[in-house]
Amino acid sequence: MSKTLILLFHPDLSGSRANAALAGTALRLPDVEVIDMYALYPDGKIDAEQEVARLLSADRIVLQFPIQWYSTPPLLKAWQDAVLTRMYYVHYETEGRLLEGTPLLVATTAGNVPEAYAADGANKFTMAELLRPLEATAHRCGLPWQPPFVLFQANRLDDIALHGAAKTYAQRLADWRTATEPQEDFRRFLVEAWG
Repeated sequence: MSKTLILLFHPDLSGSRANAALAGTALRLPDVEVIDMYALYPDGKIDAEQEVARLLSADRIVLQFPIQWYSTPPLLKAWQDAVLTRMYYVHYETEGRLLEGTPLLVATTAGNVPEAYAADGANKFTMAELLRPLEATAHRCGLPWQPPFVLFQANRLDDIALHGAAKTYAQRLADWRTATEPQEDFRRFLVEAWG
């Protein structure tokens, strides 16, 4: 069985309708694990060894978070610094190399309308431009970048719209699993054959 790992970085998940709904719906899918990173690391101190093991056990990785001031929440950056630096600069042969080929999806929520994320919009930049640092990280780490899942107007959706968005997210994850399973078998073969 293949596994989708969702690392959820929300500083106030109990106060979030959108990210909580997305994560809750995703949890109903088979072989999906959702980790509330702020609950796990309330002091901000990342257990890099535990996170490396978690990543290496996954067949697909999702970074889920709200866009806040055009960036990721601070704990996500701290996680990148602790975990990815270790994997790709300190223990590349025994950790980073083993993660390469694992697809990465960003799932994010934004408060504004889609039109605000354009050169002539209120935010001036597209969502793709705002997510470019994560795309660059995925490229550097050899993690195939997937088109992001973006939920706009997250704090303004009524219950029906939010339920529909959560179902769309779950379907995206299910379709992604189906689409990546042959690649996962090949990746496992390579790891077993070449260690």
